[in-house]
Amino acid sequence: MAIEAQELRRVMGHFATGVTVITTKDKDGAPQGLTANAFMSLSLNPPLAIISVDKGATCYACFEPGNGFNVNFLSEGQEDVSRRFATKGVDKFADLNWRAGGNGAALIDGALGQVECKITACHDGGDHTIVVGEILNVTADGEQPLLFFKGKYQKLPTA
Repeated sequence: MAIEAQELRRVMGHFATGVTVITTKDKDGAPQGLTANAFMSLSLNPPLAIISVDKGATCYACFEPGNGFNVNFLSEGQEDVSRRFATKGVDKFADLNWRAGGNGAALIDGALGQVECKITACHDGGDHTIVVGEILNVTADGEQPLLFFKGKYQKLPTA
């Protein structure tokens, strides 16, 4: 029995996730990025992380072995940043405060955590590519996370 895409999307939406912006750079060094919730830690030794990149993403070609990517964990006040990086055809870095990480990809100010990686492998995953990155550096600062659940942005209740 085939599963309909819309039903699969609805059911998968019942899994609450954090919201990230994955940044990278193109061959000319220009910053690129996209919003994603498909991120996970893969290994502590060696330190590895995985992201999943839609093959239709504007910056898809940037995700190749040797290049870098950064995972920016968005804080609850950064819903606008998430929406910006989920929109095609806009300058995602216009008026955005960021700095280049050690791999050249953007670290977004105000993110509550950041993971800097070097791409070591890419694997086909249907309409996405699974990208494995060697973790080069990590930072975290204490804020409340931006969450996504049932197709909507959510916030943790304040204690």
